[in-house]
Amino acid sequence: MRFTGLFRILLPVVAAVGALSVGGSFAPEQSAAETSKSCPNDDSGLQLPPGFCATIFADGIGHARHLVVAPNGVVYVNTWTNEDYSPNDKPPAGGFLVALQDTTGRGKADVKERFGETVQTGGAGGTGIALYKGSIYAEINDRIVRYSLGAGSIVPQGPAVTVVSGLPLGGDHPMHPFYISADGFIYVDVGTETNACQLKNRAPKSPGAEPCTELETRGGIWRFDANKTNQIFSPADRFATGIRNGEGFGVDPTGHRVYVTQHGRDQLHSNWPDLYKLDQEATLPAEELLLLKSGGDYGWPECYYDPAQQKLVLAPEYGGDGGKKVGVCASKIAPVAAFPAHWAPNGMAFYDQKQFPARYRDGVFIAFHGSWNRAPFPQGGYNVVFQSLQKSGRCEIFADGFAGAIKTPEKAVHRPSGVAVAPDGSLYVSDDIAGTIYHIAYSGGAAASASNFTPCPSASAPAGDIVQAAAGTQPEAGASGPPVPPGATPEMVALGNRIYHGQVGGASCTGCHGSGGTGTPLGPDLTDKTWLWSDGSYPGIAKTITDGVMQPKQYRSPMPPMGGAQLTDEQVQALASYVWGLSQH
Repeated sequence: MRFTGLFRILLPVVAAVGALSVGGSFAPEQSAAETSKSCPNDDSGLQLPPGFCATIFADGIGHARHLVVAPNGVVYVNTWTNEDYSPNDKPPAGGFLVALQDTTGRGKADVKERFGETVQTGGAGGTGIALYKGSIYAEINDRIVRYSLGAGSIVPQGPAVTVVSGLPLGGDHPMHPFYISADGFIYVDVGTETNACQLKNRAPKSPGAEPCTELETRGGIWRFDANKTNQIFSPADRFATGIRNGEGFGVDPTGHRVYVTQHGRDQLHSNWPDLYKLDQEATLPAEELLLLKSGGDYGWPECYYDPAQQKLVLAPEYGGDGGKKVGVCASKIAPVAAFPAHWAPNGMAFYDQKQFPARYRDGVFIAFHGSWNRAPFPQGGYNVVFQSLQKSGRCEIFADGFAGAIKTPEKAVHRPSGVAVAPDGSLYVSDDIAGTIYHIAYSGGAAASASNFTPCPSASAPAGDIVQAAAGTQPEAGASGPPVPPGATPEMVALGNRIYHGQVGGASCTGCHGSGGTGTPLGPDLTDKTWLWSDGSYPGIAKTITDGVMQPKQYRSPMPPMGGAQLTDEQVQALASYVWGLSQH
């Protein structure tokens, strides 16, 4: 297969550096006492390289997605409503766009002004946001709009002008992150509607559509003119294809290189257990950093990237055999760097400023939102990494600690979503759970040492040890053990517990419903006794598991039959008995 020169340089080095991190790092993280001493105003709880300090710039602004910093230091954030994921979640009052300003010099936003569309005007917020020629560009629903900023105000006074409309909505990836280059091009990610373009999305052994007509309007990068208005989304404006979900952009302003992240596909083991082992659900495929080329094809849905083999291989939906066949993937464009599977790279920013030590130049900071589907193995991500684009190919864990004690979707306190470089060279990071905006600055000292960093784990690192269900994730025990529904046995409930937590059968229950069944942004709470698809009885729950929920009434993401796994009748009954027990809390 063909490899770019940069690909040859970066990936072997990334893998070699990452391998060192499995047994430890070059330098320990700063202790709380050391951080407090060197950063007296640090209230972030983050672990950073020595010499860096972080503060909470703003908090509670809603589900903060991407952000950008104006020349005058005002931070603009796009937020969105989580109602499609959690029906009881309500956004803060006001517009989904937020302007944050520190007028006191204390490192805190004392001015918070909201603007743009609201829930009342039909808005649902968005991810993408950019500054260009003194105007704010933002994604809202199916559009990218422009707000002009007048003198003397940090928020626009007039209405928005539509730049692009008709962007596809719905499906697995409805957001439209974008970037505006200095030459006025808007690069827009249009994520895929499905996981792997199967005839039945995420269903066991469902083949891929041939041709994958979804690629006509999804699964790539589109390019528009930032100086024009009323452009209509069209297949003719596609710039690159075969990209499942390119959330983050980083543009080298001098080399005119445009990079984008890619979220790798899911459920190789659960959909194809004859071809993939349980641990490969957590280790395949790698997340990717792509160098965009006009007309380039990056392989989705026919191909995925295997970090151990360092090549694109044929997906099982298109005749793949578990990682040996290459087929058409030999002609697709491979990534320039790879990261552990399912870490979910969201925002990205190219660093070309001077505040940070020189080793952070000519590279990108990437916000990893964190995995949901590495169970029953430890989840990963929930951090910000720096990936060098120089010959060293160095990848380091730059900021960690966002999630808190437990890195899972339902228990993470914060999840990084956006990252932006300020004019002074500092870094801002957004969190889309609590709406926290972090500010990271360099104060000098030990961080200048080129060896003083924590390497990223290798993209081909093992999955780790199976995580056992923690206390509090089991149905409450009575005098004779956990509750057992009529017609079941305690042994069935015990088996259902193992299936639910991914130890048997290959289902991804914990990823959507949480380890304790209390729900996540992807799936409802199973303990609140509210049932939308059955009467909550043992047989009713078993039928819902068997049939799946392909058109949820309140949540955006569908549940394929048996959660995308291949469960036996006995396993379905066992899982239903365990879920019934959860509902009896």
